[in-house]
Amino acid sequence: MNFYKSYALHQIDNVEEFGFDPDDYSRFKFGDDLVAREFGEQLADGFIEGYLAQNYIEEQMVVISSPYSFIPTATFAMKNYFMHQLNRWLVENGGLVVQEAKVHRTVTYKEDYGALSAADRLKLIGNDSFHIDKHFLEGKTLLFLDDIRITGSHERMILKMVEQYGLKNDFHMLYFAELVDKNIHPSIENILNYHQVKSVFDLDDIVKSGFFCFNTRIVKYILNSDTGSFSIFIKNQTDDFINMLYNLAIGNGYHTIEAYAGNLNFIKKHFTTTTYKLI
Repeated sequence: MNFYKSYALHQIDNVEEFGFDPDDYSRFKFGDDLVAREFGEQLADGFIEGYLAQNYIEEQMVVISSPYSFIPTATFAMKNYFMHQLNRWLVENGGLVVQEAKVHRTVTYKEDYGALSAADRLKLIGNDSFHIDKHFLEGKTLLFLDDIRITGSHERMILKMVEQYGLKNDFHMLYFAELVDKNIHPSIENILNYHQVKSVFDLDDIVKSGFFCFNTRIVKYILNSDTGSFSIFIKNQTDDFINMLYNLAIGNGYHTIEAYAGNLNFIKKHFTTTTYKLI
């Protein structure tokens, strides 16, 4: 490991003022692509102004979103716009456009990470393992992106992966926001996550906005809702949405999680009923 630096656009040091709109953050976490664009572009601009303009990186850079298995996280959407904005600046300044890589993760769980303490987060994520293509990264500077740093558990897992793979790359950990006051409980993350989304029905506006993209959080949240709410919500969605929800769920192995089984079976019955009506 040659060089490691962390950067966060916003520093959270109290529970009243975040430096960004908590309602926007909540929508972002549940798939609002317009907010993802805003956050991604702001993070790129902040990184350029706060670091890159004074510390120009000539070698190839690789942007790496937060780890996922099959369904991307909310950070993945933000990453797209971060890359677009960064590439524009690099081209204007004679640099190489960035490449992209993925950190693969192996474990899925239903627990709401944002509600956990630092110790419980580390215990939960400690069962996970991260994998990356070491040879593709050789000789390149790595930019690991995540939306928020609360306790540093994910960062420690990334550092563990870097050590396990013997990566010699220079790298940066980039965050949209970071909790800097350690006296604030880590559950502040869940206050932000659910600032505008209080029930599954609050997702309707995001899903039907015309700027929606699926992510891990919204899939888990929908599948974890009570049967009555789930059935009402699903009946108000398009077949395309329902099909994608089901495909993503089984692609991420959620059909093996007992808590999601009832709602996934409801979708299967919905398919059967719809097919019967068409016939």
